[in-house]
Amino acid sequence: MSKRYTAEFKRDAIALVRSSPHRNVTEIARELGVSPEGLRGWVKQDRTDRGEGPVGALTSDEREELRRVRRELAEVKKANEILVKAAAFFAKEIVK
Repeated sequence: MSKRYTAEFKRDAIALVRSSPHRNVTEIARELGVSPEGLRGWVKQDRTDRGEGPVGALTSDEREELRRVRRELAEVKKANEILVKAAAFFAKEIVK
């Protein structure tokens, strides 16, 4: 089961990695009690958010916007499906 860390904890962990170029991420992760893969991910996302990431990588804000738009699209699709069924139902009623 994965743990959830606060934004402040992540920010501090990233700052520690950035301010310790002579230490590796695995060592710092062990010290903080987090997984090295998780810490690497946080650092990578921070670089992207700072505009230092790979071309095409999504920032945290862009990822959140994408999640929001996908949720909204799913809701619109459900509403559309309901409207199509209602239109078909009422079309049958009118023909009777």
